[in-house]
Amino acid sequence: MSFIHETAIVSPKAKIGEDCYIGAFSTIGDEVELAKGVRLESHVVIDGKTFIDEATQVFPFVSIGLAPQDLKYGGEITETRIGKRNQIREFVTIHRGTINGGGLTQIGDDNLLMAQAHVAHDCHLGSEIIMANAATLAGHVTIYDKASVGAYSGVHQFCRVGREAFVGGYSVVVKDALPFAISQGNHAKCYGLNKVGLKRKGYPKETIEKLHHSYHLLLNSKLNTSQAIEKIREDISDCAEVDYLVEFIESSKRGVVK
Repeated sequence: MSFIHETAIVSPKAKIGEDCYIGAFSTIGDEVELAKGVRLESHVVIDGKTFIDEATQVFPFVSIGLAPQDLKYGGEITETRIGKRNQIREFVTIHRGTINGGGLTQIGDDNLLMAQAHVAHDCHLGSEIIMANAATLAGHVTIYDKASVGAYSGVHQFCRVGREAFVGGYSVVVKDALPFAISQGNHAKCYGLNKVGLKRKGYPKETIEKLHHSYHLLLNSKLNTSQAIEKIREDISDCAEVDYLVEFIESSKRGVVK
């Protein structure tokens, strides 16, 4: 049985799974679907075509699935989808997608969105991501698995943050933040491989050495980006992480933080 507080307003059209908890003064719209074990602490507003998967916990004063802050938005039917076991802390805002942006804002599994973080329309987040307090994503941002975005940082629209990237606090990211690396500042610059973070996460020594050599070629040699990538391919083989780094750079549309 799910618990719904007597002061909560839950549309009879909403789909509420087993063992959900809907706290005081929360509001749930017509097209909302909550999977098993979702917990809304209190004063949570969820609207639009929104799906939240199992065991995600939403803290007070969060709003999810409301209309995007996009002047072109005209009330079209778009979606918000949130995965399993996420922790969405106080005052977080997550807006639904827009037709021009693909119509979907999506968040994966096991993420921590700290207080006052903002996920704008058409953003796509992977899994095991940390967004610290008041970290802000403009529209159409993509963040890949296990990345971290520091407190009060802003990511420009259409930018990407690579896998295992670390964006330091109070940063302004206007290009793609490279995977496995530390990017920080206004505007953000790349300070090389996050060796300490990779060691903590159990990456093999050989992999870290190959990534370190790759970043030396990218950032500290006299080669331009194209020449550095060619040299990386010559020097390093049999490393999926280096292959991902090269692919990330070559697929960038805004350029990468260097």
